[in-house]
Amino acid sequence: MTEPFNAATFLTEDRIAAGDADRVAIHHPRGAHTYRQLTEEVRRVAAGLVAIGVRPEERVLLSMVDDVELATGILAAMYVGAVAVPSSTMLTGPELRKLVVDSRARVLLGSSEFSASVTEAAADAPDLRHLVLTGDTAPDVPGVTGLTWDALCAAEPLEAPYPTWDESPALWLYTSGTTGTPKGAMHRHVDIRFVCQTYAAQVLRMTRDDVCLSAAKLFFAYGIGNSLFFPLSVGAAAVLEPARPNPTLFAERIAAYGVTLFFGGPSFWGPLMAADLPPGTFSTVRNGVSAGEALPARMFHGVKEQYGFEILDGIGSTEALHIFISNVIGGVVPGSSGFPVPGYAVELRRGDGSVIDGVDEPGMLYVAGESICTGYWCRTEVNRMVFQGEWMRTGDTYVRGADGSYTCLGRADDVLKVGGIWVSPTEVETRLLEHPGLAEAVVVGVPDADGLDKPVAYVVPRPGHTLDPDEIVAFCRAGLASFKRPRQVIEVAELPKTATGKIQRFRLRAQAAATVTPVPTTAADVAEAQA
Repeated sequence: MTEPFNAATFLTEDRIAAGDADRVAIHHPRGAHTYRQLTEEVRRVAAGLVAIGVRPEERVLLSMVDDVELATGILAAMYVGAVAVPSSTMLTGPELRKLVVDSRARVLLGSSEFSASVTEAAADAPDLRHLVLTGDTAPDVPGVTGLTWDALCAAEPLEAPYPTWDESPALWLYTSGTTGTPKGAMHRHVDIRFVCQTYAAQVLRMTRDDVCLSAAKLFFAYGIGNSLFFPLSVGAAAVLEPARPNPTLFAERIAAYGVTLFFGGPSFWGPLMAADLPPGTFSTVRNGVSAGEALPARMFHGVKEQYGFEILDGIGSTEALHIFISNVIGGVVPGSSGFPVPGYAVELRRGDGSVIDGVDEPGMLYVAGESICTGYWCRTEVNRMVFQGEWMRTGDTYVRGADGSYTCLGRADDVLKVGGIWVSPTEVETRLLEHPGLAEAVVVGVPDADGLDKPVAYVVPRPGHTLDPDEIVAFCRAGLASFKRPRQVIEVAELPKTATGKIQRFRLRAQAAATVTPVPTTAADVAEAQA
């Protein structure tokens, strides 16, 4: 049976009823919003969405910096019963347009910083009717009504939310996952409450006195939990930082706001260690949190020794909305993902589908829990492969230790995870083959000095062409989100193939492992992966 529930009111109006009206909900570059002010702003944005014709269950796509407008835009869409679809700000115009078209979004909300990509994405989108940008100038796109953010929010605040149910659609998050094709993972209102009541409450033990800062942005499943859902669910405060993350900047934010929970990933913790900041910089931080990729044990020990706090590493996914296996406070097993989060069940299965009951035997990781999405939008074939009854196939190979902790052994396919984000080699190869000087191209992952994937391209030039590796990398940057670019381009006379013409990727991976010099993750990598 369904029951009335709206995630936006759970995170705003319910906090006022709990006595948090005058507590700070969000710190942002222009000041702060209390829970009372945040609720009022959400109702005002909601009224604007209703005024331009947004109806329940229609998609509202957002391409915005981490600031109060993005936070209120997401909550307002859910408040009126629509579906919030925050998207990566790293996407090019054509890449963003794929999401606009696929989601059939009626409204696109954007930050003025991304006006070029947003307006390009809006052009000729068949279902789009309104484009809203922050700043003083309304966008001008033929066939689409352009508005400024202030014009959208000019109406009187909406008095009450749309009467959604716990099962009503609330949030789509696009992920490339294992296929390389963007897929919208569809989440319900109840999924948001569930991750707050399990991971946030029982693993992080979050309270109203916590202050949260996340290197991962709000358009990530990881980031939206860290900086919006979790703190607002308990009356805590979030720090929204629009700028690209770097150790010095985040150290300043931690000191300014007294951050207690600091969320990052391996591609952030490495540069943080290298920054060698004063030991007392993170005196207010009670715990770090890591996800996106397995955290090398050396990073756990290094951060603890340098800065005095433990990092709780875990594994989550866009499909599960947040972390479902995690290390716990006072019980970290360095190098592992930890233990199943309360409320989730996990299994390891062999190739024949049988369940592994013992320890130290690798298997495919499956997870079940209330926050698992209802599926991917219009992706029947992959839905049948990934979602099997109550279980979701993660695509990760894991092993369970004698202590009950789970350790990641890697992906079961060729998809790379760069800076915590899935990158399809096929997508990068497609871009490479648009280069007039290339005949063939294959992209493989090469572990850096910390064991984290970096894309390396093996290319065969067209006859008569001389290749400049730096120019090819720049060519990729121009057509793809920058983090997807190859970190190195290696020219070869031919690619290893089977008798039937299939590329032998394993040979290229072995060659790369033997010949490519591993380098540590840099601050620039962090900025690209988490911006």
